[in-house]
Amino acid sequence: MQKAIIIIIYLLLYHVLPAQSFKTTQQKYERVKTAYNEKWENLKTDLAKQNINPLNFELFIRVFKKDKTVELWIKSKEEKTFKLFKTYVICSSSGELGPKRKQGDNQVPEGYYSISAFNPVSNYYLSLQVSYPNQSDIIIGKNNLGGEIMIHGNCVTIGCIPLTDNYIKEVYILAVEAKSNGQENIPVYIYPTRLNESGIEFLKNNYSANISLISFWNNLKLGYDYFELHKRIPEISVDKNGKYIFN
Repeated sequence: MQKAIIIIIYLLLYHVLPAQSFKTTQQKYERVKTAYNEKWENLKTDLAKQNINPLNFELFIRVFKKDKTVELWIKSKEEKTFKLFKTYVICSSSGELGPKRKQGDNQVPEGYYSISAFNPVSNYYLSLQVSYPNQSDIIIGKNNLGGEIMIHGNCVTIGCIPLTDNYIKEVYILAVEAKSNGQENIPVYIYPTRLNESGIEFLKNNYSANISLISFWNNLKLGYDYFELHKRIPEISVDKNGKYIFN
């Protein structure tokens, strides 16, 4: 019950507080303050090297389960396309390739999500909640889907994405800055692997008997290909069968 109350509080803080009030509130927490003291100056330097204004950028997070990597893509608000900023190694994993469909399956979700909450007092140092289940998950998985999927610190996981305390500091404060800059929706796209030609071939060779899974990944590939080609975030909707539609 206490954990649920904490999450509700941070959901409210995330969606209700004005951007600068949100940042100020976050910096009152010791771990966030430490992250800023340790990381922010170097991050600002790295942003400047890519001609990104640290007070005027948007963030996009892309996760590859098989590759165990988390990519941070950033663009200035006035720009149309994202550029790769940093790549982190996922230090521990659970489950198999494939989407999360029920509570307790140890799966990391796959699909199109966003950051839904910030937790500066996480049991895993700092954590960013992923908006699982999304509408596609609800339609396909129906009931008992589970939740509380996080990108977090530490190096243990049951269905989450751990980056160690050191690296979550960077990801967390970049997300805080993006929201403070006015970005209401920070996308998080989670894929089984890179859905390029070799990635699709790997999936087909190893999961050919699972027709529904291959169909699901082919659907994800449409969004993957759009971003690879345009370096822009597509408009995404979901049809009555839970299939993603990309505009």
